Amino acid sequence: MTEAREVLLEAQGVRKAYGARPALKGVDLAVRAGEFVALLGPNGAGKSTLFQLLTGLFDADAGELRVCGEDMRRTPVRALGRIGVVFQQMTLDLDLSVEANLVFHARLHGIGGAESRVRIADVLARVGLAERRADRVRELSGGNRRKVELARALLHRPAVLLMDEATVGLDPASRRHLLDEVLALRAAGVGVLWATHLVDEAEVADRVLVLHRGELLAAGRPAELTRAAGCAHLADAFLKLTGTPQAAEP
Repeated sequence: MTEAREVLLEAQGVRKAYGARPALKGVDLAVRAGEFVALLGPNGAGKSTLFQLLTGLFDADAGELRVCGEDMRRTPVRALGRIGVVFQQMTLDLDLSVEANLVFHARLHGIGGAESRVRIADVLARVGLAERRADRVRELSGGNRRKVELARALLHRPAVLLMDEATVGLDPASRRHLLDEVLALRAAGVGVLWATHLVDEAEVADRVLVLHRGELLAAGRPAELTRAAGCAHLADAFLKLTGTPQAAEP
């Protein structure tokens, strides 16, 4: 049972406001080992704000965030060391090679020498880019750049992977391939929080959290949410919960 697995990522009562505008209104969530959780919400729902808090870019106004039991306020370095992240906006150095980007990341995590070379070879083989390691990132397609970012996120062997609208701008085939790569990580016990506004991506999740205007409106397996809303499809349930036209494959 998923519920018996270790909780890797936990948020309790998390609040964040920008001036008088609340972005998150007491959000509770948990991601367990080997679980793929989709954070589904329309643009402006608060998904990116939550990811900014989870990655230490900003502090929550209230509430608690823990990664593998480490409190983000008290032991942020240890907490962040257990997280891998792919942001919505690309953060690779376009003028460096694929390998050089990964070497830089490895050094940031204190991984060097032979260990670094072994891990880089492993992650590039995992994402199918072993033959492109010497290519400059700007020479890669959008889909392959995302693969490099995924490889980088996995290089330090995180317990939790955060994917923030990671398929934005990708063609349908590249979107599906990236999603399949991340889904496969469950077998290794990695917990995944996948933020998206695309309903078809959420349909393959173990659990779906519907976020709208800073509030979690519903949580459960896709089929459970669909039944609870009295709908035939998750897209219809999402529309009913949020009043937002459903987002499907572009």
